[in-house]
Amino acid sequence: MGRAYQNRKESMAKTANAKSKVYSRYGREIYVCAKQGGTDPDGNLALRGLIDRAKKDQVPAHVIEKAIDKAQGGAGEDFSPARYEGYGPGNCMVIVDCLTDNPNRTFGDVRNCFTKSKSKIGAQGSVAHSFDHCAIFAFKHDSEDEVLEALMEADVDVTDVEYEEGLVTVFAPHTEYAAARQALTGAFPEVDFEADEIQFLPQVTTSISEDDQPMFERLMDMLNDLDDVQNIYHNAEQ
Repeated sequence: MGRAYQNRKESMAKTANAKSKVYSRYGREIYVCAKQGGTDPDGNLALRGLIDRAKKDQVPAHVIEKAIDKAQGGAGEDFSPARYEGYGPGNCMVIVDCLTDNPNRTFGDVRNCFTKSKSKIGAQGSVAHSFDHCAIFAFKHDSEDEVLEALMEADVDVTDVEYEEGLVTVFAPHTEYAAARQALTGAFPEVDFEADEIQFLPQVTTSISEDDQPMFERLMDMLNDLDDVQNIYHNAEQ
């Protein structure tokens, strides 16, 4: 596959309140994941992966516990996922994943970001077909063959396994996330994931010109400032 996955915090790092944004987004995502799939990480692998990622990103334990307690209590906001797609500066493709308790407000806010950066929001499915929806796992290991064998033995549908400088990266369809994670943690109990998530990876990239760069950065910054936005994926090559 040879494609770099995106660091979920890379574009957030420019904002002054980046840390609180990261905490808030993890808190909301953990709450929704626990509410939907159960609050026990051992029985909810998506929650387990999310908690591990949050800890790696230095989210305080009290933020994680508060989100899980809130889900356990059954009360609280009723967030639902919303996905918006469109074309950004330089005709690059953009996917915006949100968790919202008010879809009308969120759509208006996201559309405003596109409009103010000379971009165009599109219909559902307008750009998603140009991305692969992948489960991605990256961890230190010295044999990609051994990793592939463990996944095949567990009957996991694997898209690709890459090895570079002591790091193995596994790509699988997003529907195989739980099976792949279970197979990897079962075969390699000491595994420490450097990446463990589901992302949209672009099939092709679009080069952004120097003239379009400021508007592209404006679009990213405006979207990242929205509380409802969880993740942004794009095919821009900067």
